Amino acid sequence: FASVLYIYIMAVALTILVTLLSVLSSASCARMVGGKTEIPEVRKNRQVQELGRFAVEEYNLGLKLLKNNNVDNGREQLNFSAVVEAQQQVVSGMKYYLKISATHNGVHEMFNSVVVVKPWLHSKQLLHFAPASSSTTTTTTTMHPVVRKDN
Repeated sequence: FASVLYIYIMAVALTILVTLLSVLSSASCARMVGGKTEIPEVRKNRQVQELGRFAVEEYNLGLKLLKNNNVDNGREQLNFSAVVEAQQQVVSGMKYYLKISATHNGVHEMFNSVVVVKPWLHSKQLLHFAPASSSTTTTTTTMHPVVRKDN
């Protein structure tokens, strides 16, 4: 009887252990999927720098469109300097969170931008572009970001 009880207790303990490990591993995986990850050495990363340049070009294009529609928001076109920090996140495509250094009239400023890349559609889309000191979460380019197709 004692050996049967021992086997039963061990089976229950093993079942609890396996269940606990399963729950813990799925919880840690859930945090990783869709989580942001730092991109190392962004200044040497050509793709990230090109995305930063793209973000500034799209921002400038948005300003140009506003001015063509006689809307002056007081902002000036920027000259891209470099992406200084970047994170990426797997979404339907890849979402990049970029901290960009840019200049206008010789003054350096930092900007936060978000760009989504969908390689299978050959597209890039600027979702957000604003001064880094700004706490706004809305897009400062246009209300409806344009999807740019790569050739």
